[in-house]
Amino acid sequence: MLIVVDAANVVGSRPDGWWRDRAGAARRLLMRLSTLDLPQPAEVVVVLEGAAKAAGSEEFAGVRVVLADGSGDDAIVDVVAAATAEDRITVITADRRLRERIEALGAESAGPSWLLDRIDS
Repeated sequence: MLIVVDAANVVGSRPDGWWRDRAGAARRLLMRLSTLDLPQPAEVVVVLEGAAKAAGSEEFAGVRVVLADGSGDDAIVDVVAAATAEDRITVITADRRLRERIEALGAESAGPSWLLDRIDS
Protein backbone atom coordinates (compact mmCIF):
# COMPACT_ATOMS: atom_id res chain seq x y z
CA MET A 1 0.00 0.00 0.00
CA LEU A 2 1.19 3.50 -0.85
CA ILE A 3 -0.21 6.51 0.99
CA VAL A 4 0.56 9.87 -0.61
CA VAL A 5 -0.13 12.89 1.60
CA ASP A 6 -0.96 16.34 0.26
CA ALA A 7 0.70 18.04 3.24
CA ALA A 8 -0.60 21.53 2.44
CA ASN A 9 -4.15 20.23 2.26
CA VAL A 10 -3.93 18.15 5.44
CA VAL A 11 -2.21 20.89 7.47
CA GLY A 12 -4.65 23.47 6.12
CA SER A 13 -7.68 21.44 7.17
CA ARG A 14 -7.34 22.58 10.80
CA PRO A 15 -7.29 26.29 11.65
CA ASP A 16 -4.58 26.02 14.33
CA GLY A 17 -2.36 28.90 13.20
CA TRP A 18 -0.34 26.82 10.73
CA TRP A 19 -0.10 29.80 8.36
CA ARG A 20 2.24 31.60 10.78
CA ASP A 21 4.85 28.84 10.48
CA ARG A 22 4.29 26.62 7.45
CA ALA A 23 7.58 24.73 7.87
CA GLY A 24 6.84 24.11 11.56
CA ALA A 25 3.35 22.84 10.73
CA ALA A 26 4.79 20.50 8.09
CA ARG A 27 7.44 19.30 10.56
CA ARG A 28 4.75 18.52 13.15
CA LEU A 29 2.79 16.54 10.56
CA LEU A 30 5.91 14.60 9.55
CA MET A 31 6.73 13.79 13.18
CA ARG A 32 3.20 12.55 13.77
CA LEU A 33 3.29 10.46 10.60
CA SER A 34 6.57 8.87 11.67
CA THR A 35 4.75 7.30 14.63
CA LEU A 36 1.65 6.31 12.69
CA ASP A 37 0.67 2.69 13.26
CA LEU A 38 -1.30 1.39 10.29
CA PRO A 39 -3.08 -1.98 10.29
CA GLN A 40 -1.17 -3.05 7.17
CA PRO A 41 2.31 -2.27 5.84
CA ALA A 42 2.38 0.95 3.85
CA GLU A 43 4.86 3.34 2.35
CA VAL A 44 4.01 6.91 3.35
CA VAL A 45 5.03 9.69 0.97
CA VAL A 46 4.49 13.32 1.96
CA VAL A 47 4.63 16.05 -0.68
CA LEU A 48 5.78 19.46 0.55
CA GLU A 49 5.57 22.69 -1.40
CA GLY A 50 6.43 26.35 -0.85
CA ALA A 51 7.68 27.43 2.57
CA ALA A 52 6.82 24.00 4.03
CA LYS A 53 9.71 22.48 2.04
CA ALA A 54 12.10 23.70 4.76
CA ALA A 55 10.81 20.82 6.92
CA GLY A 56 12.07 18.37 4.30
CA SER A 57 15.69 18.86 5.35
CA GLU A 58 15.12 16.51 8.28
CA GLU A 59 14.54 12.77 8.17
CA PHE A 60 11.48 11.13 9.67
CA ALA A 61 11.32 7.38 10.24
CA GLY A 62 9.03 5.57 7.85
CA VAL A 63 8.19 8.68 5.83
CA ARG A 64 9.53 9.60 2.40
CA VAL A 65 9.44 13.33 1.68
CA VAL A 66 9.05 14.71 -1.83
CA LEU A 67 9.83 18.39 -2.33
CA ALA A 68 7.72 19.82 -5.13
CA ASP A 69 9.67 21.85 -7.66
CA GLY A 70 6.50 23.68 -8.61
CA SER A 71 2.93 22.67 -7.93
CA GLY A 72 2.42 20.22 -5.09
CA ASP A 73 -0.51 18.74 -7.00
CA ASP A 74 1.72 18.04 -10.01
CA ALA A 75 4.29 16.37 -7.74
CA ILE A 76 1.56 14.18 -6.21
CA VAL A 77 0.38 13.13 -9.66
CA ASP A 78 4.01 12.31 -10.57
CA VAL A 79 4.37 10.10 -7.47
CA VAL A 80 1.14 8.27 -8.33
CA ALA A 81 2.13 7.85 -11.98
CA ALA A 82 5.55 6.45 -10.97
CA ALA A 83 4.08 3.84 -8.60
CA THR A 84 4.02 0.24 -9.69
CA ALA A 85 0.84 -1.29 -11.03
CA GLU A 86 0.54 -3.65 -8.06
CA ASP A 87 0.56 -0.83 -5.50
CA ARG A 88 -2.73 0.11 -3.89
CA ILE A 89 -2.47 3.89 -3.81
CA THR A 90 -4.42 6.25 -1.57
CA VAL A 91 -3.92 10.00 -1.85
CA ILE A 92 -4.90 12.06 1.17
CA THR A 93 -6.42 15.32 -0.03
CA ALA A 94 -9.68 17.25 -0.11
CA ASP A 95 -8.77 18.92 -3.40
CA ARG A 96 -11.49 17.87 -5.87
CA ARG A 97 -9.42 18.54 -9.01
CA LEU A 98 -6.44 16.59 -7.63
CA ARG A 99 -8.75 13.71 -6.74
CA GLU A 100 -9.96 13.59 -10.35
CA ARG A 101 -6.39 13.55 -11.64
CA ILE A 102 -5.15 10.73 -9.40
CA GLU A 103 -8.31 8.64 -9.77
CA ALA A 104 -7.78 8.77 -13.56
CA LEU A 105 -4.46 7.01 -12.83
CA GLY A 106 -6.15 4.29 -10.75
CA ALA A 107 -5.49 5.70 -7.28
CA GLU A 108 -8.06 6.14 -4.53
CA SER A 109 -8.50 9.22 -2.39
CA ALA A 110 -9.42 9.97 1.19
CA GLY A 111 -9.93 13.26 2.96
CA PRO A 112 -7.62 14.75 5.57
CA SER A 113 -9.90 13.56 8.39
CA TRP A 114 -9.19 9.93 7.38
CA LEU A 115 -5.51 10.49 8.14
CA LEU A 116 -5.92 12.84 11.08
CA ASP A 117 -8.29 10.42 12.82
CA ARG A 118 -5.59 7.73 12.61
CA ILE A 119 -2.87 10.09 13.79
CA ASP A 120 -4.97 11.36 16.70
CA SER A 121 -5.97 7.90 17.96
